[in-house]
Amino acid sequence: MEPLSHRGLPRLSWIDTLYSNFNYGADEYDAEGNEEPKALPEGSETMPYIDESPTMSPQLSARGQESGDGVSPTPTDGLGTGGERDAGKGLEMRKLVLSGFLASEEIYINQLEALLLPMKPLKATATTSQPVLTLQQIETIFYKIQDIYEIHKEFYDSLCPKVQQWDSNVTMGHLFQKLASQLGVYKAFVDNYKIALETAEKCSQSNYQFQKISEELKVKGPKDSKESHTSVTMEALLYKPIDRVTRSTLVLHDLLKHTPADHPDYPLLQDALRISQNFLSSINEDIDPRRTAVTTPKGETRQLVKDGFLVELSEGSRKLRHVFLFTDVLLCAKLKKTAVGKHQQYDCKWYVPLADLVFPSPEESEHCPQVHVIPDHELEDMKMKISAIKSEVQKEKANKGQSRAIERLKKKMFENEFWLLLNSPAIPFRIHNRNGKSYLFLLSSDYERSEWREAIQKLQKKDLQAFVLSSVELQVLTGSCFKLRTVHNIPVTSNKDDDESPGLYGFLHVIVHSAKGFKQSANLYCTLEVDSFGYFVSKAKTRVFRDTTEPQWNEEFEIELEGSQSLRILCYEKCYDKTKLNKDNNEIVDKIMGKGQIQLDPQAVQTKNWHMDVIEMNGIKVEFSMKFTSRDMSLKRTPSKKQTGVFGVKISVVTKRERSKVPYIVRQCIEEVEKRGIEEVGIYRISGVATDIQALKAVFDANNKDILVMLSDMDINAIAGTLKLYFRELPEPLLTDRLYPAFMEGIALSDPAAKENCMMHLLRSLPDPNLITFLFLLEHLKRVAEKEPINKMSLHNLATVFGPTLLRPSEVESKGHLTLASDIWSHDVMAQVQVLLYYLQHPPISFTELKRNTLYFSTDV
Repeated sequence: MEPLSHRGLPRLSWIDTLYSNFNYGADEYDAEGNEEPKALPEGSETMPYIDESPTMSPQLSARGQESGDGVSPTPTDGLGTGGERDAGKGLEMRKLVLSGFLASEEIYINQLEALLLPMKPLKATATTSQPVLTLQQIETIFYKIQDIYEIHKEFYDSLCPKVQQWDSNVTMGHLFQKLASQLGVYKAFVDNYKIALETAEKCSQSNYQFQKISEELKVKGPKDSKESHTSVTMEALLYKPIDRVTRSTLVLHDLLKHTPADHPDYPLLQDALRISQNFLSSINEDIDPRRTAVTTPKGETRQLVKDGFLVELSEGSRKLRHVFLFTDVLLCAKLKKTAVGKHQQYDCKWYVPLADLVFPSPEESEHCPQVHVIPDHELEDMKMKISAIKSEVQKEKANKGQSRAIERLKKKMFENEFWLLLNSPAIPFRIHNRNGKSYLFLLSSDYERSEWREAIQKLQKKDLQAFVLSSVELQVLTGSCFKLRTVHNIPVTSNKDDDESPGLYGFLHVIVHSAKGFKQSANLYCTLEVDSFGYFVSKAKTRVFRDTTEPQWNEEFEIELEGSQSLRILCYEKCYDKTKLNKDNNEIVDKIMGKGQIQLDPQAVQTKNWHMDVIEMNGIKVEFSMKFTSRDMSLKRTPSKKQTGVFGVKISVVTKRERSKVPYIVRQCIEEVEKRGIEEVGIYRISGVATDIQALKAVFDANNKDILVMLSDMDINAIAGTLKLYFRELPEPLLTDRLYPAFMEGIALSDPAAKENCMMHLLRSLPDPNLITFLFLLEHLKRVAEKEPINKMSLHNLATVFGPTLLRPSEVESKGHLTLASDIWSHDVMAQVQVLLYYLQHPPISFTELKRNTLYFSTDV
């Protein structure tokens, strides 16, 4: 076959350059978290549509297409952000996609040729006195391979000249439509796939000659590559046709993205994609069990039920592990360090047969190692750093910066995200082997812990036998993990393709209405989780509805989203039995009655109207409503039209009307928090119920005489939320729009004396009502932070909560060259937090002293 480069098509090195997206997966990082991640070696395969290992999961690919997250490895960066509107750029992108696909098609045809190569001599010997295989065995193993080869050879020979003579008049949709229409051959291949593998395996065990053939089939390399042949097993090659359907579907997705809707190819490509996706969906159930099965030397079959990355607390330090749950054993592994080009393998750290696995009760957990929790402010600092690096990456791309600079930034981002992934989980998931050792994983989400526990308990209902794996059995089982795994990459945003959804940034308003389907009365509540920075975190909790089968919460929450794509709702039965309560603060002893998850579809969520939905979980139905507000819209300060209230009214107007130095609302909320909320865990960080906050807002605006009674009865988080809302809705920030640029410059000063001089001068420059209120709030927040060991709210945590609220200017300048909402936000927020933190860490500041000490400061503000 004539090499592609001789036909005027780009060489593979071009595709390596185009598609290399610095994807730091699990394979490039030491799971202990000790080593720096390594960039992919030069020339390593990062191309889409070419996969040399039988690990690609059609199930995952098809599911991604259906959910609208179609994987599209073709980046558009570097080709001009406005290029999609330009027909010439779309034409160029289609050629690039097709060129890459043709290169991989050549490799696929070479693989099919390698598979067919031994078929003729095997058939020739089948009729002799010493056959290697019978004709029936040959027909079974090589079933439909010849037909598939001919289909793709014809497709390749038809498409190649079209790409070579590429221009706006060339059409090729009919070729893809024809290819899709021939998927019936693939269906026949799939139906025979399992028996073909089993026959090949049995023949290898009984015939040494065939074993040698099947272990090292020679596949021709592309003619312009350095390697003339590579050795591949028959099992790997037999999986290639299944993998190819997935790859073709991905290409169709990319071609459609760059083909105008009025182009003659568009309906043909759409039809081909529809046929391919339907085919993938139909074969998922057939393929998945075959991919997830491993046979032990004793002839037993183990299915892989679940796998994923978990953080293990081992010898006092956190380690990232890949955990595999098989039908009868839980295996904990880490990726071995291997030389470049060598096959990646797992190293088994430990395993527990499910017959011996138990979950220790809370009382037994007291003897287990305690969890060292990383302070919140360190996690928040790291999130700020990651957001800042994301901004820099976006700027580099927008300015068409050097790829090396972008790669360096992405590498740094991966390191920071990996640290966050390793250090943020704090919910213990304890595993005990009844014959000895206990193990401790740390998870960020009770939902995830419940999933693992339920999957294990479901398998334990079967008649399981205890066993000990021999070294050979353990080697075989561990060796199968790399091929069987369904989770390939560490769940960090650095591993996402450039065109994958960045998620939602802003505020999700959720009303949890009610739940039905409980069989008996219980004390019930719900929690809400969203994903952020690659892992899920709990964001809100309803009140406990006592002794009921139909709880009616009707509580509204405002949840901040940071690149979030999913919302989870968990329904619990509250445990009041003090004997079950554990000393470990992070141990959740309440019983999960049900759990469910929905995708946050930007199109469906981003409307002004509430969107009502129901999540069904274990026979329970939870009814809720939600709507989304983008960050810039939700943070916009809008003056109140009604100047008789306090919300949205200038602080000077309110204090003058009240004849007070500090607004009444500020004094009353702070007094109530200090009376009964100063030891509340997460005070000012945990969301109060939105409906309660709105009720308090209404009584303060109306100056209702029942304010004090209402405050004394109200949930303390609602009071804290009301205080935050008051400062957030001021028509201009407490530290004023006029001084905002000077605060940003002052906090950036390096010299401590100059910074002190500047920051004190700026306070002095504030109007008196603003300054007195700020100092009043400052002393309160310091008193809250003194209780940090109990309420978990450090000065840094409080600065993170209040900094943007007190400083964010009325009008945020538009930064059109940045595409993510997080970019507009991250740098400014970091500075706003630092300003407040500076004053919180400063020795007590007196209004009288400030006014008395007139320091010389020449800069105009």
